[in-house]
Amino acid sequence: MDKIFRVNMTDLTSSVEEVPANWAGLGGRALTSTIVAEEVVPTCHPLGPNNKLVFAPGLLSGTPAANSGRMSCGAKSPLTGTIKESNAGGTSAQQFAKMGIKALIIEGLPKEDKFYSLHLTKDGVTIAEESELIGQGNFAVIEALESKFDKKIGVMTIGPAGEAKMASANISVKDPDSKIRSHGRGGMGAVMGSKKIKYITIDSTGAGAVTIADPDKFKTAARVFAKALLDHPVAGEGLPTYGTNVLVNILNEAGGLPTRNFTYGQFEAHDNISGETMHDTIVERGGKTKHGCHAGCIIQCSQVYNDKDGKYVTSGFEYETIWGLGANCCIETLDDIAEADNIMDDIGVDSIETAVMFGVAMEAGILPFGDGKGVIRLLKEEIGNVTPLGRILGGGAGHVGRTYGVTRVPVVKNQGIPAYDPRSVKGIGITYATSTMGADHTAGYTIATNILNVGGFVDPLKKDGQVELSRNLQIATAAVDSTGMCIFIAFPALDIPECLPALIDMINARFGIALTGDDVTELGKTILKTERGFNIEAGFTNKDDRLPEFFNTDPVAPHNAVWDFSDDEIDAFWNF
Repeated sequence: MDKIFRVNMTDLTSSVEEVPANWAGLGGRALTSTIVAEEVVPTCHPLGPNNKLVFAPGLLSGTPAANSGRMSCGAKSPLTGTIKESNAGGTSAQQFAKMGIKALIIEGLPKEDKFYSLHLTKDGVTIAEESELIGQGNFAVIEALESKFDKKIGVMTIGPAGEAKMASANISVKDPDSKIRSHGRGGMGAVMGSKKIKYITIDSTGAGAVTIADPDKFKTAARVFAKALLDHPVAGEGLPTYGTNVLVNILNEAGGLPTRNFTYGQFEAHDNISGETMHDTIVERGGKTKHGCHAGCIIQCSQVYNDKDGKYVTSGFEYETIWGLGANCCIETLDDIAEADNIMDDIGVDSIETAVMFGVAMEAGILPFGDGKGVIRLLKEEIGNVTPLGRILGGGAGHVGRTYGVTRVPVVKNQGIPAYDPRSVKGIGITYATSTMGADHTAGYTIATNILNVGGFVDPLKKDGQVELSRNLQIATAAVDSTGMCIFIAFPALDIPECLPALIDMINARFGIALTGDDVTELGKTILKTERGFNIEAGFTNKDDRLPEFFNTDPVAPHNAVWDFSDDEIDAFWNF
């Protein structure tokens, strides 16, 4: 029987509750956003006592379904002030599901200036004071907890940035190989830090398998679904071979690779940091070109990147991080970017927000463009040591821009714009503008159709069809984020007719229900409207659904494209 675990950090108590009827059919993002909208005062301070931190596995998490190991984390964001959902791989989602934990809700603030840990079993939560690991990086925390418990222990932890409540702080999640995945973007680590929780351990001892109402139907649908993932050229070939970094050369060719703090659309040294170069480097150094961020991943788009001596540096070396420190900051060396990625994992900051921030910091003259060693130094010595400058940098791109008087600050709702120039790829610009959580490419990944010809083709340089494309993808993504599925199932779902029905069949077989495709679409619409409703009550209006003005006025080479949507055209997104 599923249950809700609730932790009150004010009186240091926990309880196990029945799942309310209106939450029973929800999972992942649908559940976290519903709980936040119902229980959090929209105008509250994100780091104050009235915010809540919610974890919820997806509807299919913990099942044998391929790529179903995602956990959603929700709260009011200290970075944007909006509602926020962030999902991550690792082991925690599948452990939650097998333990019957529908959601973990953490509320209140401790009365004393002490840090604590939470230990979850299938029976409930134990709260303990924590002192030994305070100030430690995420790798040391995971190592210590595996030594204390065993390798199977689940871990969700914050680094020094989270302890210091920096707005770019994330929550790090242990994966099956003791490496780190992240609840990134939006400052969820700062919320966990405000509640004085250093880490959460998950002991799934005694948990059985997830109950499936119709096992035979589930197995049949799961086979069809897995085949679709492997048959698709992006999910089955491109991502497993080159990781998400396959996009560097593709976006550079399209003129949509933001370079030098969004000044240009192409990077002269793009091949130095490309997926192809990364792949060859990994092979040469004995790393892994294929790696899953959670059990059951068959796309395997993660990887293990080693240094010249064959020593581990980083895993899950993503396009957005490599773009952000590479093209956007003009750093030409993968090794410097990989070392920076390792440090960001350890100190616990979002690698997209931090990379965009460094582009603004370079524009401000804090360090020169191209200075990879300088980035590493600032991460270690300033952000990692929580110095005054480190706190400014850890506040994100918008904070640095305001502090130093920079006008070219690529943010929406104060969240850094990632990896794709909205002037040259106009569909993603609509997603950045209208997303309920600030600039977020994953909210409605129009790159699929604008650039990769997945699900058809919509010309990235023209306005025609972009609002509809972003709207449809944002609705679909909100629903997918609720299933516990990786976002990359969208590629076969858009192109292979059997994929989406198989996903719905698995949900129906899991719960013994009869959802239709229309039901799933309505779920996505309801999630977006719930999130938008929270934001409106928090004080946001349609005027916040806008890109920075420099996109309107500064043409980007090589197409000399500008952002040319009117306010009315952007606002039409919400006509559903």
